[in-house]
Amino acid sequence: MGQSHNVTEFILLGLTQDPEGQKALFVIFLIIYFVTMVGNLLIVITVNVSPSLGSPMYFFLAYLSLMDAVYSTAVTPKMIVDLLCVKKTISFPACMSQLFIEHLFGGAEVFILVAMAYDRYVAICKPLHYLTIMNRRVCTLLLVVAWVGGFIHSVVQLLFVYNLPFCGPNVIDHFICDMYPLLELACTDTYYIGLTVVANGGAICIIIFTLLLISYGVILNALKTHSQEGRRKALSTCSSHITVVVLFFVPCIFMYVRPVCNLPIDKSFSVVFTVITPMLNPLIYTLRNSEMTNAMKKLWSQNLTRCGIRMFAHSETPIANSKAMRR
Repeated sequence: MGQSHNVTEFILLGLTQDPEGQKALFVIFLIIYFVTMVGNLLIVITVNVSPSLGSPMYFFLAYLSLMDAVYSTAVTPKMIVDLLCVKKTISFPACMSQLFIEHLFGGAEVFILVAMAYDRYVAICKPLHYLTIMNRRVCTLLLVVAWVGGFIHSVVQLLFVYNLPFCGPNVIDHFICDMYPLLELACTDTYYIGLTVVANGGAICIIIFTLLLISYGVILNALKTHSQEGRRKALSTCSSHITVVVLFFVPCIFMYVRPVCNLPIDKSFSVVFTVITPMLNPLIYTLRNSEMTNAMKKLWSQNLTRCGIRMFAHSETPIANSKAMRR
């Protein structure tokens, strides 16, 4: 794959040029990134060590949290560091790597959300056959499809951008390397490539978002035949899923269902689905899920108890040694 560009690095203008604003954003995004990593990794650990969370829903939730953690790591640390730098640069290979990772995990997350919707459909509409249909083999297959779908989507995006001629300027009015900011810097007509981006990103997002809303509509309609307790539990779970779907797809559709152009509000929408949404997902899924909350409390209480026993044992050892020496 030969390079057809003269640019070796890009200059990112970031979110703001105001020094005081950059300092404030540095603190805010540092806290958000910390909460994102702790929340998502806590879900991954809790699901893997808690026998009560062995259902397919939590299998997919653990991988969704892992994707959110990596997805956020591909963007947020660089953005945080740049907020303290006068000149914000990113090399061409690093820019391409960031673009690939963003779309790999973002694309895979789209398919994971579809798998989670299918899981809820089977659980609510076909409860007697749930464990038969959603067995471990099917869950693994859906996960593999999600990774393959994300990989194909990301490779297509990367191939189009990598082969574009970048002759200069190299200033990106954004805080990340993304498709439309890069297409505007290319020294060639990118109209048809822009249509490909719309088809590969925006159109797919619209279709899947519509199908997800329809599927959740079918699920909610099927709840009429359930008991009051069953409806309450299912509504709590589905409302969490729907909230995450809306938070993910609405900014994505706004960003990629349009011709190649950059708008001032693009940065805000990018912050939502690259920084804010990965932080909110763990909160949404844990605060409205009693099983997850109870499992986390049990995990924490067990760890605190073990730590207390170890500390007590260590404190008893010197006392025992002292008594032995006196004898």
